[in-house]
Amino acid sequence: MTPSLAACASDAERRIHFVGVAGAGMSALAQYRAFGAGRTSGSDRAFDRGQQSEEHQSLESMGIQLFPQDGRGVDGAAALITSTAVEAAIPDLARAQALGIPVFHRAALLGEFVRTRPSCAVAGTSGKSTVSAMVFEILRHAGQNPGLISGGDSVLLRDEGWRGNAWRGSGPLVVEADESDGSLVQHSPEVGVVLNLHRDHIEPAAVLELFRAFLERTGATPIVGDEPECAPLRDGAVVCGFSEAANYRGTDFAMTQQGCSFSVRGTTVHLPLPGMHNAQNALAAMAAAEHFGVSAALAAEALAHFRGVARRFEIVGTHNGVRVVDDYAHNPRKIAAVVRAAQTATGRLLVLFQPHGFGPTRFMRAELSALVPPLLRSDDLWCFAPIYDAGGSAQRDIGSEDLARDFQVAGAQATVCNPRSSFAAFAKAAARPGDTVLVLGARDPGLADCARSVLSFLR
Repeated sequence: MTPSLAACASDAERRIHFVGVAGAGMSALAQYRAFGAGRTSGSDRAFDRGQQSEEHQSLESMGIQLFPQDGRGVDGAAALITSTAVEAAIPDLARAQALGIPVFHRAALLGEFVRTRPSCAVAGTSGKSTVSAMVFEILRHAGQNPGLISGGDSVLLRDEGWRGNAWRGSGPLVVEADESDGSLVQHSPEVGVVLNLHRDHIEPAAVLELFRAFLERTGATPIVGDEPECAPLRDGAVVCGFSEAANYRGTDFAMTQQGCSFSVRGTTVHLPLPGMHNAQNALAAMAAAEHFGVSAALAAEALAHFRGVARRFEIVGTHNGVRVVDDYAHNPRKIAAVVRAAQTATGRLLVLFQPHGFGPTRFMRAELSALVPPLLRSDDLWCFAPIYDAGGSAQRDIGSEDLARDFQVAGAQATVCNPRSSFAAFAKAAARPGDTVLVLGARDPGLADCARSVLSFLR
């Protein structure tokens, strides 16, 4: 008899095999299971190419058995976990079909984990990783020993020697709920959060319906951001933000040398991250933590020492007054928010943006050129790296040269750095004390190394 996913997830002796285990979401699920002493294995074509050696070592150190992605790792597994990003032709999937081993989407396994303990699921097209990490750190500060399954690395966990995107814990479980493939509707968390609704993977109207279905499955009062696009979700919700639409409302927002500050529920919050968008993230995290009995004052204590998330306005370093910042921003609204936050410094911006994939680039091209160039000052410099090519059968009929021309037509100083590595020398030649160098983009694990190489060149 074929075992159910619930049976596999609850039985530590049954090995679960993760296809594409180097991906942020998949590696978090694999680690979460390994933290619980469950037999875990995985494969990834990046490992087969000799890439992401640190990730390979980190997963192996946790007892996760890694195989070449040639089908060998499937033998003896009780179940396979895959994702929308994994192509059907991969040998592991063919081998599972031949052996009659059940294959489940990663969202189904995440939903199973969410079902088994008190949980908070964070959705939205921007800020999910940051808010998940905020809720995690608040609950940890409150002594609740939370768990975490996230797409971004908690710097707190990373500095403790872990990969950073997962923790088992014994208290409430905090997870990201992903709208990009529609899978978030499989979750039934105790607390559901929708932060915002931007144009990212699919049309906003379709995402709105996904968010509506997600919130209907949550057990407690929904928590929703106060942006106008989320207005259809507000009825009966805790609405977070700084507008008059919010009933969990922040006031007195101000930028500070360390980040930003605001007030809520009679408490002043000092957040070591810049930007209104991060203050809005913090309000949502505080509202979610309140459901688990954490007061605004105690949450503010935790947020004052918030360690952040890797590649979310992560300051890589400063040399001769030039600051290098690494950020995951990849859709137009995220990029605009990061640009505004970075412009609070006195100098210019020198930006490298690597678009992530050919389909997403086509989808967001018009909004990107409409939204971002008007924010750039006359002496800000923008460079596009070649579009990140993850392989597969994508139509490669658009390039970064097209985006650079769009920016130039809109009045921005824009060019293409091809190869991407040439940006480090470009930044060294152009940067002046007081400037901020931004490295932006998603999916490509090499972008963090790119930001570090810029700092090395400056030195």
